[in-house]
Amino acid sequence: MPPCADEQADVVFSVTQVLGPWLKKNRGFVGSTNEAGMILAGSVRAADAALWRKADLADQVRGTLRRVPPVLAVEVGGQDEDEAALREKATWYLDRGVRIVWLILPRVRQVIVLTTSGATKHVAGERLEATPVLPGLTPAVKDFFDQL
Repeated sequence: MPPCADEQADVVFSVTQVLGPWLKKNRGFVGSTNEAGMILAGSVRAADAALWRKADLADQVRGTLRRVPPVLAVEVGGQDEDEAALREKATWYLDRGVRIVWLILPRVRQVIVLTTSGATKHVAGERLEATPVLPGLTPAVKDFFDQL
């Protein structure tokens, strides 16, 4: 993939601002961004952002791509990626053990949350729902688009 354009880059930065305070309160997790690389089931992917349980990474060697699925993978739509392309990525993640995928769509200011149980779409004025695997992580949809 080519480097991301301004809209995608700005939203990815906002994602880090949303996840950062939650991570400070939930020290059992680690967050990554900047195309967080992973090898799952023999194929490679890089998320715009991801959250892992630290306990799942305990025996991981630092300096390599992670081989443990994150709890959360976040993909932000770029200038050449429509919702269908992002949903394909989400399927890849879910098929390899990722529990939750957030697809953030800057052009329409929406967030789609996908799990193996299904998908929900969220718009401005709404918050993402809490889940047992990420307790208390209920960001407002508008917070992802603060810089646009």
